Parts: sequence; C-alpha cells; structure tokens
Amino acid sequence: MVRMNREEDSTMRTTVTYLFDPLCGWCYGASPVIQQLAQQTGIQLELAPTGLFAGGGRTMDAAFADYAWSNDVRIAKLTGQCFTEDYRHNVLGRHGSRFDSAATTLALTAVFLTAPQRELEALKALQEARYVQGLDTCDVLVVETLLRDLGLAVAADRLAENDVELLAANAARIQKAQGLMHTFGAQGVPALVVTDGHGSRLLPGNALYGSLDSVLSHIAAA
Repeated sequence: MVRMNREEDSTMRTTVTYLFDPLCGWCYGASPVIQQLAQQTGIQLELAPTGLFAGGGRTMDAAFADYAWSNDVRIAKLTGQCFTEDYRHNVLGRHGSRFDSAATTLALTAVFLTAPQRELEALKALQEARYVQGLDTCDVLVVETLLRDLGLAVAADRLAENDVELLAANAARIQKAQGLMHTFGAQGVPALVVTDGHGSRLLPGNALYGSLDSVLSHIAAA
C-alpha cells in the first residue's frame, strides 16, 4: 500500500479538496475511494460542493432519464456502485419532477455548520437515499427527514428554517468551489485539488475510479 509519510507538523499535511455535486452519478461512483481517502493519516479532506446542478429549473423527462440511466450503467460497471430499479422507476421515472441539487447542497452546508465531522457521512447517506433507496432527494422535505434519521436534527432544523447565515455560508462554499474549478481548469466533477509542500494542483476525477493505492500515488506525485 502507498502511504502518505508525512510529519505530524501541520505545515506538512496534505489538503485534498473534493469538488463534487450531490446529484452527480460519477461522484457517487467515486464515493468508496473518497470515504477511504478521508481515513488516511496525513490527509485532510475538505468537501467543496460546486452547485453544478443547483438551480436552473431542469426537470426530468424521458430523454434525460435515458441519458442518466446509460451513464449510471457505465458507472456501475466501472465502480461496482449500486443503482437500483427503485431509483430507476421512482426517480428517473418521475417525469416532470425537478432535477436540482439545491436541497442536498444546502443540507450539507447545514451539516458543515453544525456537525462538520459528519458531512462526508451525510453526503454518502444522501447519495444512497437516491441511488439505492429511490428517494427524491431534490425534495427538501425528503432531505430534511433524512437528516433527522441520521440524528442530525440541528442541521435539519437549520435546513427547515432556511436562515440567512445558512444561505450565505452555502453561497460562499459554492463560490469558492467554482473558483477552484476555474483556477485549475476543472471541466466537471468529481475532481480533487491537492495542496501540499509542492503547491496546489488538480487531480481529475477519473483517478477516483481505481484503487485507493492508485489515488494515493497520484496525490503523492509532485
């Protein structure tokens, strides 16, 4: 296994900023490696929701559902991640429903503000609620219920209240993430921005569909 042999000095810590959107199927495909990456000593993982699919008014129709499912089949073959028939019928099959990551992105910011150590856990739960359980995570009431089920009641309350501080923090996170995408020329998500003693650089998302060792090798490369 490739290990990050860093001194405990915080100046030697490698920060990995994860650019993603909660409704991105490819980000769901990268989830197993991201979860493992977060457990690595010497790496500080920071979540940076990009708002890629937030707003815009897109709705689900037959053509978009077919396009999404064809991508999902590819993702499943490449990563082993599960896309269930419940998801296909109850989410992709609900033509006229919204395709909008605003609720999930705002929910993650609520968790970031109230229980930051659980944000990655919340992201995983939101992704699985959609792709495995077939729940409509574009619906803020569904998302609020999911947070409460996770024991994140304070975050759920913030989401329900939709308060000014939450909205401002959410906008700031999205702006920062989009700024990183522009600075490093990221063409989409998922992607990683790696910052260490060598500076900062972009690690494209396709590196996240292999093994953890492979990702760590990319991160460690100057």
